[in-house]
Amino acid sequence: MIELINGIAVSKDFDGKLFGRMNKKEDTVIQIGDKKIGDGEFAVIAGPCSVESKEQILDIAKFVADNGAEFLRGGAFKPRTSPYSFQGLEVEGLKYLHESKQKTGLPVVTELTSLKYIDEYMKYVDVIQVGARNMQNYDMLKELGKIDKPILLKRGIAATINEFLMSAEYILSGGNEKVILCERGIRTFSDYTRNTLDIGAIPLLKKITHLPVIVDPSHASGLWWLIEPLSLAAKAVGADGIIVEVHNQPENALSDGGQSIKFDVFKEMMNKLL
Repeated sequence: MIELINGIAVSKDFDGKLFGRMNKKEDTVIQIGDKKIGDGEFAVIAGPCSVESKEQILDIAKFVADNGAEFLRGGAFKPRTSPYSFQGLEVEGLKYLHESKQKTGLPVVTELTSLKYIDEYMKYVDVIQVGARNMQNYDMLKELGKIDKPILLKRGIAATINEFLMSAEYILSGGNEKVILCERGIRTFSDYTRNTLDIGAIPLLKKITHLPVIVDPSHASGLWWLIEPLSLAAKAVGADGIIVEVHNQPENALSDGGQSIKFDVFKEMMNKLL
């Protein structure tokens, strides 16, 4: 049960928790190199679902950098439903992302799937993403609480707000205060979209917690043409930014081509967002 005390949303479950507004009233701002998330500006993280080659990621990185993106996303290790699907270029992909950063200045955001690669992530990555499948991987969260690196925590596919915030608490309680929450849609009975974007979760989270909150409209919808309206909606309800999938050839993408937007669509969307 959520109630307001002095205008701040609290719950017995949240009492004394590090993520809560009762613990810290001012917004947390995450500094990532010379860029920030949570400072009142709308941050855009953009790039392909998967790093497929050096040429591909460099081409996309340059385009999104030239058109307003502040961070580069791209999967090097890809957890896939089918074991026969493209699993990513792994450490080689991390190196390509790092090279793209060196050429464009965009900090790298990418998902960690196993702690055995943490040393490589500390070397090549600026923001470590915890995917929806690992939101309740508490051993991983505990270890990420011990490092000095921003963590982008995605909401689980069927996670409640309480479960989502408690996962953030695992990281915070370990000493790492650099946590970014990401609403990426939850599974409902709807079969028209990949997931259902819980748009109401954004203002709710902003009320409860001081942590930055961003939205992933790509995974929420699974449909490229829904990304722009959902991104605009995210900004309208107070999100601190978005993470979107952009590809130079979505029709030939090795993963999630149907939810990746083309260059011209990204450029048009950015003109409306910023």
